[in-house]
This record gives sequence, C-alpha cells and structure tokens, in this order.
Amino acid sequence: MSTEIAVTIVHSGLAEEAKPLVDNLVAEQVASKLTAKDATLWGPDAESESRIRLSWTTLHESSMPLVGEIEALAAELAGEGVDRVVLAGMGGSSLAPEVITATAGVPLVVLDTTDAGQVADALAGDLSRTVIVVSSKSGGTVETDSHRRIFEAAFTANGIDAASRIVVVTDPGSPLEAASKEAGYRKVFTADPHVGGRYSALTAFGLVPAGLAGVDIQGLLQDAARAAVQLAADSADNPALWLAAAWGAAHARGAEKVVLADTGSGIKGFPDWAEQLIAESTGKQGTGLLPVAVEGPDAVGFADAGSDATPVAIGAAEGAAQISTTGPLGGQFLLWEYATAIAGRLLGINPFDQPDVEAAKVAARSLLDKPLGGEEAAPALVVGSVEVYPSGDWFPRGVSTLTEVLSAFIGTAPEAGYLAVQAYLDRLDDASAAVLRPALGRVTGLQTTFGWGPRFLHSTGQYHKGGHQNGVFLQVTGAVEQDLAVPGRPYTLGVLQHAQALGDGQVLAEHGRPVLRLHLTDRAAGLVELTKAVQEVTR
Repeated sequence: MSTEIAVTIVHSGLAEEAKPLVDNLVAEQVASKLTAKDATLWGPDAESESRIRLSWTTLHESSMPLVGEIEALAAELAGEGVDRVVLAGMGGSSLAPEVITATAGVPLVVLDTTDAGQVADALAGDLSRTVIVVSSKSGGTVETDSHRRIFEAAFTANGIDAASRIVVVTDPGSPLEAASKEAGYRKVFTADPHVGGRYSALTAFGLVPAGLAGVDIQGLLQDAARAAVQLAADSADNPALWLAAAWGAAHARGAEKVVLADTGSGIKGFPDWAEQLIAESTGKQGTGLLPVAVEGPDAVGFADAGSDATPVAIGAAEGAAQISTTGPLGGQFLLWEYATAIAGRLLGINPFDQPDVEAAKVAARSLLDKPLGGEEAAPALVVGSVEVYPSGDWFPRGVSTLTEVLSAFIGTAPEAGYLAVQAYLDRLDDASAAVLRPALGRVTGLQTTFGWGPRFLHSTGQYHKGGHQNGVFLQVTGAVEQDLAVPGRPYTLGVLQHAQALGDGQVLAEHGRPVLRLHLTDRAAGLVELTKAVQEVTR
C-alpha cells in the first residue's frame, strides 16, 4: 500500500463541481487554519464547542509519548501471563481500536453491547490471561460501567485481584478517573480532553487497547504524521479539500447519502468507523450526510477503484458518483477527520457537537426507573416466533403475515428516504441478522443501513434524530435466554438492552418517524422467519 494519502473522483461532473469549492477553501486557508485549531471556521454559534474540540489535528505529535507507557504496560502484563485484551467501550472508544487491531491481525475482544449472551461469551474466555480496558470519556457511559462491574465481580469470584486487571482510559478530571485511582486499578490513562469521541482514534482511546493487544502504534502515528503534512497545506493538491468538496458539491445538488465499501484495502472495518464520524458530525439541523456501510463494492456496483482503495459512492439524482481514497490507516484516519470537519463548514453546521444523542439515553434511563415487561403493551400481531410492535398510526388493519407487515411499514418511506435496520442482538451469535440489510435494500430500492444496538446509538443515532427526517426504522429485539445481573445496579443487561431499544424507538416516534419493532421469542427461528418474509416484500 502506498504511504501517500490520495483522493480520486471517478466522475468528471462531480470533479468540476467540486473544483470551485476547493479553490475557495484554498483561498480561505481552511486547511492551515484547521491545523492551527482556529475555532472560528464554523461560525460564531459553533465557536465555543469548536474551541475545545480541535486537538485531534496534531495527535500524531502529542500522542507519541503514550507509546512508551503503553508498551511498558504490555510488557508487564505479558510477564504475568496476561495476553488476552478485552475492550469495554462505546462509539469512538471502540470503533477505532477495532479497526486498528483487525487491520493489524491481532486479537481484541470488543464489548460495545448490552446483549447478555455476547457479554457472557467474553466472560467465558480465560480470565487468568485477561485484562479489561475500560474506555469512557465521561466515565458515565452506562454500557461501559456495566461491563466494568461485571468483569470486576468475575475476576474476584475467580480468585483474581480485579484491580490488577483493570486498565482505564478516560478524560482528566472525570468521575471515572477519581474512582479508578481510589480503587487502585492497574493503570489510568487520561486522553486529551480537547478531542471529541469520534475524532479520538489517535488518542489514548485508540492507542491503549490496540497497543496492549500488540499493534505497532508508533507506526500508526508515523503514518498519520506523514499525512499531516499534506492535509495541513493550503493547496489544490490537498486530498482532504477534495474529499470534503466532493461531499459538499454532491449535497448541494440533492445527494444526502454516502455509501461506504472497501475494495480490498486490507483496512478491516473502516466503513463502520467512518460511519460514526460522518453521521454524528454532519447529521443535525435537518441536514447532513447519511453514511451507508455496505458489504463490498458489488453491493452498489462500484467500478474497479484499485486494490487498496476505500471507495465512496455519492448518491445523486442522476446516479452515483464514485470517489476513492488510498493510503495507510493512520493517514486515512486523519484524512477523513479533516474532510468531515471541512464538510461541516460547507454544510453550515457544527461538526463537533451531537445535540440529539442524549435524548435516547434519557428515555432509556426513564424506562429503567420503572418495571419493564408487565406494563408493556401486548403485540399488535404474533406470527410464529415474531411479535410485532408498531409505533405510530401507520399499522394497517387486517394484516396477518410478516410480509404484509413489512410491506406496509416500508410503504411509509418517502421515495428519497432510507430504511434503518437496528438489531439489538448478539453481533457474534446472531450475525446472520446482518443479511437483512442487503436483502431489504434489494426488495425496497431504498438506501438501507444496518446497526447493532446499542452501538449505533453512539454513531448514526445522531443523524436519525437530527439529520434529514426521511428515515423509517426497523428494530429487531430478541428473547434473553440467560440474563446477567449488573452488580450494584437494580437491573440486568437484558432489562437495560430492552430499555435502550424502547427508549430510542420512543424518541424516533416523537420525531414523527415510523418505527416497527419485531421481537424474536426464539432468536434462531425468528431470524429465519424474518429473512424469509423479507424476500417476499413488495413496495
């Protein structure tokens, strides 16, 4: 793979439309001002937030001292026979480390779920060889706090000094930092507080779990440093300016969806990381770019973009315009962060806040304060292993099959809208649920996204509430066979997962969006039934 970062627009019309935007960005010195952390680039309303969110532009330098600390801890742990790394983190705290380790081919157990089965599988690993990295900027992330409590209790129950096996990454001054030091946890790393979660790939949040797992994190930072020279330049050769301008030009002519696929770059899972970055940064004030991560180039008919490219299709009225980016992972992180921040300027929004993320969390917390299950309304319909729970007034009378339910639900989507599939399931044991995305996309003709709940709440969840209001939302929940208690909390993981699904569905319905929740009373059988029904859907 080339060490140079490059962007190619395989569409002459879009390139012509993007060029004036690039010229303006160069004339306005946007790249160098961004590198210099100029908080005025997004207007006065965004200035207070931007002022405390721009340190990511120089992380390739400021994060370098972390390398020695992380490598020293990794060596200590290895000397004690501890070589299995579990990461408890959500959103930006887990997506980047997962990409980094998968790309490097080193194992990392990622817990970004409240599914009891998936957490139980992580607990079933060899705890005598396990260290858990607990990553949370605020320290109050409910999923991550639950994982910490569960693992701490499991270590103790197995005769292991729990404090010696817990490593924490958090912001300085957070409640988690103070509590972790008081508890005597093995190590507390504090990250740069002037970096938002989705821009934190090269902070301690990305580097600590990856480095402990065995990744060459110094090389990652060096790749970013080489790219930084290109990305800071006020030049028409700056690839970040072209990527941002292509997005901006396409959006100006009505395109609002960015399809992400990999053509064999060797960078594993990059679309999932970019999905959060783009959706959470741009999806607000009724506008934005909706990222659609797909299984591969065949899913959207990409032309050959090269063996080391990450192509991006921009949907437009007259078809799709293909863009590809190339370069090593460290540089790609920085390229896409620059481009997303600059796209925010072109779209007229603040790319560093996430005003609609908290709503689903508040709704979920309110549901945790009351007993769930007994008070829940009866399903509108039960078909085999699937219970049907519609929200809103779209549900028609007389339907009796899953196919009829799905057809009616999808019929509520506007022509240029999208369908979001949200699976509150085990993304390992219930991985077959992911086939719903391409299957529904084929039969409906809608751009279709897929997210594992509650992970997507820290990612595309912002766009769902703050972006273009033309989405319809299919939730899939499942029965919990063996629940896990959360020590010190009055709920189990199953109750928490259920509350998160209902809470987000409630907020979406309050935004006037159609929501359909399908609950699988038997997960395996229900997924088979649902997949079969999808194949018969008409729109």
